[in-house]
Amino acid sequence: TGSGQQSVTGVEASDDANSYWRIRGKSDGSCQRGTPVKCGQAIRLTHVNTGKNLHTHHFPSPLSNNQEVSAFGDDGEGDDLDIWIVQCSGTYWEREDAVRFKHVGTEVFLSITGEQYGHPIRGQREVHGMPTANHHNYWKAMEGVFIKPSTDPAKHDEL
Repeated sequence: TGSGQQSVTGVEASDDANSYWRIRGKSDGSCQRGTPVKCGQAIRLTHVNTGKNLHTHHFPSPLSNNQEVSAFGDDGEGDDLDIWIVQCSGTYWEREDAVRFKHVGTEVFLSITGEQYGHPIRGQREVHGMPTANHHNYWKAMEGVFIKPSTDPAKHDEL
């Protein structure tokens, strides 16, 4: 059931190579590499392995009947339904912070409650959108590459 777009699921293992997402700005280039993400900033989350963006729209999710969350677009380019607002408690999203992602177009929160799929993705949990903020919609970065911003934009030490 649902839209027929690629499913987004959650797993227990924090080091699952298929669970990596890249944080990007809206298509206007508002998120420069190495710049801290501000609380309240609009972002896109692009799946590293597929290049599809985290997306939601007004389709019911198959297991919980909340709002379907899918992976959409090609090579990081999708549409306006790929934009999420980072909700956190300080000025910036800090490495150890638990944050919420609120969808701009439909105003749901990115959530996971525990419903598990059977065949063919047995044991993977349904990721969906919920209309209210609660304990099911906190997320925390567990792995990844954190790039420290340069103090001098003209100088960098990359090869």
